[in-house]
This record gives sequence, C-alpha cells and structure tokens, in this order.
Amino acid sequence: MSAKEKEKEQDQVPNYDKGFSADVSRLLDIVANALYTNHDIFLRELISNSADACDRLRYDAISNPELTKDNPNFRICTYKDTTNRTVTVVDNGVGMTDEELAENLGTIAKSGTAALMEQMKKSSGDTGDKLKLIGQFGVGFYAGFMVAHKIEVVSRKAGSDKIFTWESDGASGFVVRKANDIEAARLDGERGTAVTLYIKDEACEFLIDKKIEDTVKQYSDHIAVPIYLGAPAMVSQDTEAEPLNNTAALWMRTPSDITEEDYTNFYTYIGQTIDEPIMTSHWHAEGKIDFTALLFIPTLRPWDLFDPSRRRFVKLYIRRVFITDELDELMYPWLRFVRGIIDSEDLPLNISRETLQYNPVVEKIRSAVARKILSDLDKLSRNDEPAFVTFWGQFGSAIKEGLYDAPEHQAGLLKICRFYSTHDNGEKLISLEDYVERMKDGQDKIYYLCGETLESVKNSPQLEGFRSRGIEVLYFTDTIDDFWLQSVLDYKGHQFQSITRGDVDFDKFDDEKSKKTIENEETKEESKQDISALITAMQEALGKRVHNVRKSKRLKDSPVCLVAPDEAVDMHMERVLKINQKYNANTKPVLEINPDHALILKLAEKAEKKEDIKDFALLLLDQAHIIQGDELENPTDFARRMSDIMNKTL
Repeated sequence: MSAKEKEKEQDQVPNYDKGFSADVSRLLDIVANALYTNHDIFLRELISNSADACDRLRYDAISNPELTKDNPNFRICTYKDTTNRTVTVVDNGVGMTDEELAENLGTIAKSGTAALMEQMKKSSGDTGDKLKLIGQFGVGFYAGFMVAHKIEVVSRKAGSDKIFTWESDGASGFVVRKANDIEAARLDGERGTAVTLYIKDEACEFLIDKKIEDTVKQYSDHIAVPIYLGAPAMVSQDTEAEPLNNTAALWMRTPSDITEEDYTNFYTYIGQTIDEPIMTSHWHAEGKIDFTALLFIPTLRPWDLFDPSRRRFVKLYIRRVFITDELDELMYPWLRFVRGIIDSEDLPLNISRETLQYNPVVEKIRSAVARKILSDLDKLSRNDEPAFVTFWGQFGSAIKEGLYDAPEHQAGLLKICRFYSTHDNGEKLISLEDYVERMKDGQDKIYYLCGETLESVKNSPQLEGFRSRGIEVLYFTDTIDDFWLQSVLDYKGHQFQSITRGDVDFDKFDDEKSKKTIENEETKEESKQDISALITAMQEALGKRVHNVRKSKRLKDSPVCLVAPDEAVDMHMERVLKINQKYNANTKPVLEINPDHALILKLAEKAEKKEDIKDFALLLLDQAHIIQGDELENPTDFARRMSDIMNKTL
C-alpha cells in the first residue's frame, strides 16, 4: 500500500466524540478538585502509566522483536513549553489505537464506575471517607485535570502507522481523531504515547524545570525505566543526558538500602492508590525455586475486594521483564488484596500467558509467597497489634477463605485468625491460641456461635449457660465462617462445637460449690417442679413445627431457645445455605425450655391441670424464632395470639 493510500485510509477512520455520563462527570470532578491534596501527584501518575506501557511492549517484543527493532531502548521524557503553557510526558512504549484511546481514557475503569458511585452514595457522607474510596479506584490519569484545563493524548500503537489524538477538557466529554503533524511530532520515534497538559494559571509552577525535576526524583525514583528532562529530540542529541531517576529495579536492591519513603512511593505506583502500606514484605527466595518478591498489604480495603471481576495488583516479572498482571494462579484468591511484584529467575522469558496457568514453578512460587505473607502477618500481630487489628478489620473475611480453599496452609492461617468472644464482652479480638490457653479444666471443645452481627450474637439466649459457668464462646459473624468450619474440624486437637447444635454436657463444668455433696444435689433435684407434663403438652401443641421439646441446661434467664438436633446442620449454616445455594432441607429445630423460669413454671402448672396451653406454646416458639433472627411462618397468627393473651391478661 502506498503512502497516499495509507493516508487516505486513515482519513476515513471515524472520529469518536462522546460526552461523559453523569457519574463519570461527577467522579472526574472529585478527582480534579478534591482527590489529592498534593497536586504534584499528577506527574507521578502519568509517569507510572508510561512505565507500564514500556513494560507491556517489552513483553510483547519477546515474541515479536520487530515491534522494538527501530529503538529497543525504552525511556520516558517529560518537559515544559512556557510559550504554550504545557507540560508533556512522552514514552516509547506500546501505544494505543483509536479504539483503545476511547475505551481506556473515555470511560473510567469501564463498568466499575457505576459501582463506585453507588458505594459513594452509601458512604457516611464524610468527604474523607469518600476520598479514601476513590483513591483505590485507579483513576491516576485523570489527576492531570487538577493542574490542566485540557489534556491531549497522542498515541501510535507499536507496529501500526496510524496516529490518533484523544482530547478532553475533563468536563464535557472527549474526542478521538486523527493526529495532525504538530501533534504527531510529540512522539518519541515510531511508537508510544505523549500526554500534553495545558496548565492552569494556579499550577504554573510546573512550567519550571526545577519543579519537574524535583517532583520526578521525589515520587518516581523507583521507576525501572529511565526518565529524562527534556523533549525526546533534545534528549537524543545530548549524549551526556542523565536520567532523573535511579533506574535499578527497586525490588532488586538490598532492603537495607531502601528507605520507607522509597517503599511507599513504589507502593502507590504499583498499587495505584493513595494510602500507605500497612505491611511490606521484601525478600529473595533461593533453593528449589529462585525469585524475588516485593509485596505490600494496603491499609484500606479495595472497593472491589469481593467483586469476581476485580483487578489484580501483583505483577509477574521474569528476570526484570514484565510478563503479566492477569495471572490468577500467581496468588491465592484469599490474598487478592496484596499488591506488588514477583520476579522469577526460573521461568523462561518466552513463556506464554496460557502456559503459565499450568506451570508447576508458578504453583511453587504461590505457595512460598503465601507462607511468607502468613509468617510476616504473624510477626505483625505480635509486634504491632494495632496495625494487625486494622489489617484484620479490612481483610480478615478474605483471609478466612483460605481455611477451606488452601488446606496446605490451614495451620498458618489459623495462627493469624482473630475472633471476638464472650471474653471481655466481645470488645477485643483474640486468637485461637488465646482461647485454648483459657479453656476450663475438662473442656475439650472450642465452642462458637454463628450469627449475622456481633450485637445479635452477644444477646443470644444460648450463651446464658456458658456465661454463667465462665466457658468462653467464640463469635463467628462472617458468612465465610459457616463454610470453613466444614473443613477445619479442630485446632490443636480441640474440635469446634456450635452451641446452637445438639446437647451440651455442663455437669463437668458446674462449680464445686453447687455440688458439695451428692445429697445436696439430690435434694436440689427433688425441690424442682416437674415439667414433664408441660413438655408433653408443648410437643403435642407444636407437632411437626419442632423436632422435639426438651428441658434446657443452657438457659438461665430466657424462657426458651432453639437449637439444631445433633445430626442436623447448624441453624445459621442452614440459613446461609438456603440464601446462597438454594438449600431445600427444612430441618425442624429443638425447642429448649428453661425449667427454672417463672413463665415456664406457671405453664407447667397449667399443663398439670390439663389446661389448654397451645397458644402459649406457639407464642414461645415464635419468640424463639424472632430471637434467632428467623422470619415467622405466619406473622398474622402471631399477632392474633399475642393480642388475645394480652386481652385476657388485662
């Protein structure tokens, strides 16, 4: 095809001229005006994007060397133009087509925008909280609108001869069109991207070379691609030009030579966020596998932590060459919040992404990384408890997925798991080791109670017998708890036992004071009112609504409670299965009654006299269901019975 034919073909390419949707416009407004308190950040974000573009082309060139044949040396150039009041960041990376410009820059994180805005609406209304949420969203490019009233992006995809320009004022919308000669001249050679910002008056400090130089050194010194001050043509002519940054890959440097600021700047680059890491793990593994890892755990939970289409933030390098950040097998799903880089020495450079999915080296790296992260988290829990509590509050529910997803790491996971319990009235997180150390003499099981919220489980009547005897009970309030308990049967030989399932033998826990002699116990039993007639009457009245009715040892203050039969699924687990997996079983609960409660004793008298206690029995069953958080089978009948009994009483 001749040059004229190519030019004619490009002239026929349709332009994109689109307005921003309302939620994108709102998000852009937040990014431009309220997201970052420090406007210097925009340069860091643009340079980070340029470095990613160079990394991606470096990988593509492994299988297609022609893409970088004209210029195999990657670089980023940044410079100002005081006449036109612009700042430009240029890279010779992979570049973009017109469609990619429209897709990548025309929609903020594509389908995730609406979900983000919905979370903003549900937030407390505090601006600070919203900014924390936005800061995790990956909107770095749009930070340019903090300092610019217009942005032009000129790009040429590596291997293509077409050059396009994306243009926007950050408010009304964007246009993608064929680049003119002046715009095309901004590129560094035959490929890459040039981002030009038309600087606002209040940001004119960025039209000074020293300001650009200082900003690059402060925020982008860790970038592995050399960053030069000056236009590409000028840098090419200057044989003595030195990069502004230290181009050695940060993860390959000795940890003792890296400052906390270096780590934090690299974290914000790799994680595309504005918070600081709560934990940094940097190590080199040698032996059967050889790799280096620099990984971070965020302080803040990403908004898409439980979204199946979530982004991945751990990049795989092979001998300093970026390979992919879309390899599911590189990290366990329960460590999906981790950000950073893993650089392997054992994988071949020309390996395909598809082959990586089944490579045993990747599996070994994943397992080794998990062990190291769990070990470092255990150290964090012992050395910085407040930081660990913050971590657990953000990511504990994700971590617990590993208890059934990765049985080979159960021991390490159980070591760092934290729960609330009846100890200290559920105010402080405890470990399973803490629980075992406090177990009473003769106790061989770890007791727990599952529920929807911490407040609801704290008020469960099933706890009364355990509290009165000083037996600690763990509170499990994450949905995931019901599932991992099916695969983790014990901790250090102590089985997990739900207090809402089956009967509990409290005799071995009763205080010595309450059983000084056998005679006293027998006298105590004889003095109790017989409620066997009431149990029979209630069983007849309730029929198939319950598995059976029995005397309770676990109740102290409440008249009734529900528990699951010994052979059945825990009640909360059954409810979760019905909601999430359309579980059809309808197990009938056991209704336990408190033989010492005044209401039960009065009903026992009625039962002895053969009086009708059906409405009372049904009301007590409904009451037990309400306390349990269940929906009533027939709210109308419940209301009628309640009204009738209140009327008779009054």
